[in-house]
Amino acid sequence: MILWFVPGPQGVEPAAWHLFAIFVATIVGIIAKPLPMGAVALLGITATVLTGTLTLAQGLSGFSNSTIWVVVIAFFISRGFLKTGLGRRIAYLFVAGLGRNSLGLGYGLAATDLVLAPGVASITARGGGIVYPVLLSISKVYGSEPNSPSARKIGAFLTQCAYQANCITAAMFITAMAANPLAVELAGGMGITITWTSWALAALVPGLLSLIVVPLVLYYVYPPEIKRTEAATDLAREELSRMGQMKRSEWMLLAIMAFLLILWIFGGRVNIDATTAAFAGLALLLLSGVLTWKDVTGEHEAWNTLTWFAGLVMMASFLNSMGLTTWFSEAVGARIAGWSWVPAFLGLSLIYFYSHYFFASNTAHIASMYAAFLAVALVVGAPPLLAALVLGFFSSLFASLTHYAAGPAPIFFGSGYVELGKWWQLGLLVSVVNIVIWLGVGSVWWKILGLW
Repeated sequence: MILWFVPGPQGVEPAAWHLFAIFVATIVGIIAKPLPMGAVALLGITATVLTGTLTLAQGLSGFSNSTIWVVVIAFFISRGFLKTGLGRRIAYLFVAGLGRNSLGLGYGLAATDLVLAPGVASITARGGGIVYPVLLSISKVYGSEPNSPSARKIGAFLTQCAYQANCITAAMFITAMAANPLAVELAGGMGITITWTSWALAALVPGLLSLIVVPLVLYYVYPPEIKRTEAATDLAREELSRMGQMKRSEWMLLAIMAFLLILWIFGGRVNIDATTAAFAGLALLLLSGVLTWKDVTGEHEAWNTLTWFAGLVMMASFLNSMGLTTWFSEAVGARIAGWSWVPAFLGLSLIYFYSHYFFASNTAHIASMYAAFLAVALVVGAPPLLAALVLGFFSSLFASLTHYAAGPAPIFFGSGYVELGKWWQLGLLVSVVNIVIWLGVGSVWWKILGLW
């Protein structure tokens, strides 16, 4: 793996190469999916111990990682939004308020995703479980059927709007996508601290701008045939009427989420970190009855995430401490010595972004490439926090490219509203729009924040 231009393994512990082989085999397994991701990671952990590469305590050390538990608890919160119906209510509220025309509907679906993103770590649950059913209902009202010419009436446009918004909001919060904390941990292994607030603040301006511009671009390059959509607002009001007044469980969930967001943003001032805040939020959900312990134990995706996350973080951390990441970055950095950090980092970022054509998982991409590319970026002189954040943002934004790029992609593509060729064309176009916004306007915002 890019070993041809490396002079030698100076400073690398012999066990690092054994661990690297197990790590690569684990990533290949995650991509090929002979078993679920958690099972593949568990096999990787087992291999590190059975081969004597690591001790049992070292192999299990990932499970004690505090950042992992933030995203696990975010999955439990996701269950609350689905169980109480609050997520669906929020979606119909936005449709009722913004849905008088098709572009407004696109913004309504994007706004729903944005509101849910901080507390719903699963992009599949958020996009496929909450937003997609609403999108489908609206499309059916207008006779826009999948796999037919009528798809272009409105269903195709809304499908692209909703999916692309899902990718953008995933980049805006650490807790908005299950693999974001993996990037945070890998950066932390290189001495770069990323907090929930610093990530959200850096993503705020480019993220909001992308959510405004991308639906507008789609509206002009892939326009719906139906422009006026008063019937959609009628549908939303009917659904809201059918749901009735907000239930006690919805109010409790709303209050707990507000409490959690306050702690995530301001908790550092009173020595309450993100993980402690997340556990406090989970405790309140259980005490209030919004969630039961059966809900918690039944959230299989959360426990699956805990397993693969622990395995990948453990292996990546030891590869770094054993010197392999440093050796790789110095070797690659020597090849581009003399470059200014700006063009060097731009090139690295674009390669990292568009290499996602070869991945069907954000997690696999981050696990296999994030640490290496960040290490090289630091060697060429890129500001550490800026480099870590940009690669972190791109780790969600690159999901816009293909119909297999992330968990919700097959759901939206599988609906049959957008044909394959058009999906790839629009994905490439949106990727360019996002890159221009995030590296253009974003760089100005990050300069104001003092990131470079």
